[in-house]
Amino acid sequence: MPDVTVNFGSELLAPLVGDAEGDPVRHVAQLPATAGVPADWPAWVPPNVAAAFAGRGITAPWSHQARAADLAHRGSHLVISTGTASGKSLAYQLPILSALATEPRARALYLAPTKALGHDQLAVAHALAGAAGLTDVAPSAYDGDTAAEIRRFARDRSRWIFSNPDMIHLSLLRNHARWSVFLRGLRYLVVDECHYYRGIFGSNVAMVLRRLLRLAARYGADPTVIFASATTAAPGQTAAELIGQRVEEVSVDGSPHGTRTVALWEPPLRTDVTGEQGAPVRRSAGAEAATVMAGLVAEGARTLTFVRSRHGAELTALGARARLAEIAPGLVDTVASYRAGYLAEDRRALERALADGTLRGLATTNALELGIDVSGLDAVVLAGFPGTVASFWQQAGRSGRRGQGALIVLVARDDPLDTYLVHHPEALLDKPVERVVIDPANPYVLGPQLLCAATELPLTEAEVRDWDAEPVVDDLIDDGLLRHRAGRYFPTPGPDPHPGVDIRGSSGGQIAILETGTGRVLGSTGVGQAPASVHPGAVYLHQGETYLVDALDFADGVAFVHAEDPGYRTSSRERVDIAVTGAGEQRILDDVTLGVVPVTVEHQVTGFLRRRSGGEVLDFVELDMPSQTLPTVAAMYTITVEALAAAGVDALRIPGALHAAEHAAIGLLPLVASCDRGDIGGLSTAIGPVDGLPTVFVYDGHPGGAGFAEQGYRQAAVWLGATAAAIEACECPAGCPSCVQSPKCGNGNDPLDKAGAVAVLRLVLDRIGRTL
Repeated sequence: MPDVTVNFGSELLAPLVGDAEGDPVRHVAQLPATAGVPADWPAWVPPNVAAAFAGRGITAPWSHQARAADLAHRGSHLVISTGTASGKSLAYQLPILSALATEPRARALYLAPTKALGHDQLAVAHALAGAAGLTDVAPSAYDGDTAAEIRRFARDRSRWIFSNPDMIHLSLLRNHARWSVFLRGLRYLVVDECHYYRGIFGSNVAMVLRRLLRLAARYGADPTVIFASATTAAPGQTAAELIGQRVEEVSVDGSPHGTRTVALWEPPLRTDVTGEQGAPVRRSAGAEAATVMAGLVAEGARTLTFVRSRHGAELTALGARARLAEIAPGLVDTVASYRAGYLAEDRRALERALADGTLRGLATTNALELGIDVSGLDAVVLAGFPGTVASFWQQAGRSGRRGQGALIVLVARDDPLDTYLVHHPEALLDKPVERVVIDPANPYVLGPQLLCAATELPLTEAEVRDWDAEPVVDDLIDDGLLRHRAGRYFPTPGPDPHPGVDIRGSSGGQIAILETGTGRVLGSTGVGQAPASVHPGAVYLHQGETYLVDALDFADGVAFVHAEDPGYRTSSRERVDIAVTGAGEQRILDDVTLGVVPVTVEHQVTGFLRRRSGGEVLDFVELDMPSQTLPTVAAMYTITVEALAAAGVDALRIPGALHAAEHAAIGLLPLVASCDRGDIGGLSTAIGPVDGLPTVFVYDGHPGGAGFAEQGYRQAAVWLGATAAAIEACECPAGCPSCVQSPKCGNGNDPLDKAGAVAVLRLVLDRIGRTL
């Protein structure tokens, strides 16, 4: 095996394809190299700051860095949305360091969605401030892992703090008087990786940022907000929604990139096993990715493999090592796994070993997706599409970070979205269509946030109008939580509302999962998810270990489990009803009606199936679980029975056709809205709540909605067109997990009519097309 690092992705791909079973590669794209566009240091940059960057090998900024830094220096809110490894950090480090060097009272606050990214950026800030001779800056972390004495130091002495939205909400804002000096001098606010703030989390973060800016104004500051984002649709609009103000957009990337080869890989169907309802199943993406990584390591390529779960990362590393034992025994010890949960020193050791070549392959969760500069990699393998196009490019961008060529392999999971993307590469490789979705006006988000804001500083009538919050404030007054006096809104006496607001988005609280006997906390799940996942008798997996659930207590918020592998798995069955509670927005398209409407979803887990690993059903166990009600928002369409009959779907086929179309649509919604499959739900019915017509609903899984269903409605032609195409592209005869089966189906994926689903979707698309 050569010691020289391989530099060209196309050279790496050929032997992989030659060793693969069948012909798994569905598409290969060559992304050409691009030359960098350098710029001069802005005239306002102090010499010692420019020298600090030069000491790190940066002799001049790229064009996008200089433009973004100049906008920030002039006081314009901005978002820089360029590719991974394009140097977005310099765009905010430059104006911040310049301000700290020339304005003694200036302060800066950096926010990241993960502590690991914040700590990585903090280390760089320490080095830059030291190199520039800025001894009084004292960059400091302020997060949940920070010791109390360091928190006090950060608050009282640091001029550049690295934190996250959770700590801003729970600590800084509720104790803002103690932060008065910092807030008075706040010059820059950095919101890094802002595309991660989506759905309920993003909606809450939007309100946290607005609360922060209003308190800064209270102390006389007017900070400039600098957003950094992966490449997404409309980054300027998304950033503007986060703070409710105009945001300039910098999206033309001036950094150089080497040639990249992107291969879309679909594992073959297995011949030795079938799934639910006898459907064919593919070889798992994790197992296939392990084989691919082993092949790349054997070719001398430094490889990073992204897997969706911690347990999956461990299994993929083990699989790659087992394969190397067969083809290159001397390289077995050059592959390892990396995930959150490892000690910080262990993670740093793995990063160093990968950088210096001691390690050739690393299987990781998205813990290595953000920020951490792992340079010199030749290949990235993705075991399944990571959920958004932005995350795909974040992970893919880990390779070729020194400008050399690289290989990127996306191994498709048994999933409708993955199926669509490997057969329609333009949706992945061309301009992204997905939009980061937030909805700060959701009353279930806005109400608690307004109560927190009023507790920090009484709300004015102008602020309530600016936030479109009059109806929500009226409800808070009716509930006795706010009072209106002299043009302002004050909180009534009561407990501090801040601890009761989980900005990460869980609704209704959490259920702690405890080990019976020891009381050891294994994890937690939302109250809404608990009946389906930790009901009595459920098989619960935790870090590769198998547990059985003994009891679920909603009153105390706990589920008790004990370690046992019973030799079967469980899947819950539930009854779901839906009611349309308002007109919403609807378009009548002849015999089809398309809309986005408020709904109430009532669901109740009625029991669970016990299945052997091969899929054989052992029995059905009845449960008596409480019914749950979810007020939310749904995208929907209705079709007349006559139109369906004309399309070849007779009355007996309607339930299966709608059910299959619903499943596939849930799987494809992340293509246009930056959601995960777990963020949404669906229901189809041959006799719907609107005029008794056949209806399909896809709804947000959060109270009040999260904006995903609305985005599906707005992009219905793209969304449903991709859904139909994904089903048609799947080679199975009658439906499988790659097209119309769902792992969450409460009815056991029965009935399903694959051909009928295509007919339903093509009928709806035809009616939409007539109105465009």
